[in-house]
Amino acid sequence: MNELREIVLELLAQLGSSREARQYLKEFSSVEESRFAVVKVGGGILRDQLEELASALAFLHRLGLRPVVLHGAGPQVDAALAAAGVNSERVDEMRVTTEEVMGIARPVIYDQNTALVEALEQRGIRARGLQHGTFEARFLDQDRYGLVGEITGVNLDGVRRAVAAGALPVLTFLGESPSGQVLNINADVAARELVWAIRPHKIIFLTPSGGLLDRDGRVISAVSLNNDYDALMREPWVHSGMRLKLQQIKEMLDGLDDSTSVSITSADQLTRELFTHRGAGTLVRRGEDIETLEQPDAAALVDVAQRVEASFGRHLKPGWTEGLVKPVLLRSASRRAAAVVVEGQEGYPYLEKFIVTPEAQGEGLGAALWQALRARYPKLYWRSRNANPITPWYFLQADCSERHGPWVVFTNGIEDAAQRERIVREALSRDPGWVEAES
Repeated sequence: MNELREIVLELLAQLGSSREARQYLKEFSSVEESRFAVVKVGGGILRDQLEELASALAFLHRLGLRPVVLHGAGPQVDAALAAAGVNSERVDEMRVTTEEVMGIARPVIYDQNTALVEALEQRGIRARGLQHGTFEARFLDQDRYGLVGEITGVNLDGVRRAVAAGALPVLTFLGESPSGQVLNINADVAARELVWAIRPHKIIFLTPSGGLLDRDGRVISAVSLNNDYDALMREPWVHSGMRLKLQQIKEMLDGLDDSTSVSITSADQLTRELFTHRGAGTLVRRGEDIETLEQPDAAALVDVAQRVEASFGRHLKPGWTEGLVKPVLLRSASRRAAAVVVEGQEGYPYLEKFIVTPEAQGEGLGAALWQALRARYPKLYWRSRNANPITPWYFLQADCSERHGPWVVFTNGIEDAAQRERIVREALSRDPGWVEAES
């Protein structure tokens, strides 16, 4: 087992760094087995990405991690009802489940559960399908919705037995009444109740989009609910499914520990999202407040200088703080992430330093700080060394970039080409501020 884990760690290192992989594995392995993660899988993933999903879950199993998997089957049920010529009415966004609808839907749901279990077992991974019995339920409103249930309790005995036996538990969203009547449960409600019962370290939503998308259709790398939720909900491009998903995630996280996070990614990017700082999806946390110090005092600047030195493992030149021109300091409430912005060429703001302390990396603090930075400074420029591990991430955040020797200069919101050329030259001439700085 130890030899296998080392092989897997080497594979993980190809996604990021060996240090990152080991850090996350240590973190995930430190929690109780059944509390590592709840993974919610949409029916569309089972239909279109079953092989990728099974491979990703098998990979986690070989690392000794046992996620609890909850899957839907919406598209498959829709297709089966349409093929049978059965009308499926929706009221209040819930499927009205008549006996006829349930008679068609239940075997389809069971088939999807069995398909995932078999795909895992074909990869040598023990899996156990828990098709119902986990969610205790009563009729929500039988006259209005039919065989639709409201969860009254979550029975984790089957989940715990599966994990104790070394198997991955694979759950459906079907509930059961005290009399044994199988009831249809809203999948998002089932996920929320399961998460609140297990209180996992990680919550993972697998979606075809691979994350929450911004107005340009690009994946948003991180969302800090404390800082971003209200602003996102005011955006006209946040509507329908994305709006509902954000509301559900906020409600879910409000009932959990601050350390719990939600990752929204695709099946084929699950490993990269879990085991690298850059991730491959959207990381959602309750987050920390980001404060802005317009005129930071000497103590605040000394504090951030010490954190910069600790993060980079180098020493700043004496008097570095005194040489900053009109500095503005943005920092997280815990001070584990900070940005120092100064007045630069032609009055444009220049990002002097941007840090996330080592113990906070991978929490989404850097992305939350960056979003606050972008909101305050739509026009901004900065530079980074080619060898800096964060440089690839900067390429994703910048409008323009130019390589010059060991440096890359980045700009946002500076559209005039001649002006940008002057700014790039000025950025390259700046003193890095380090003792014995590299040329």
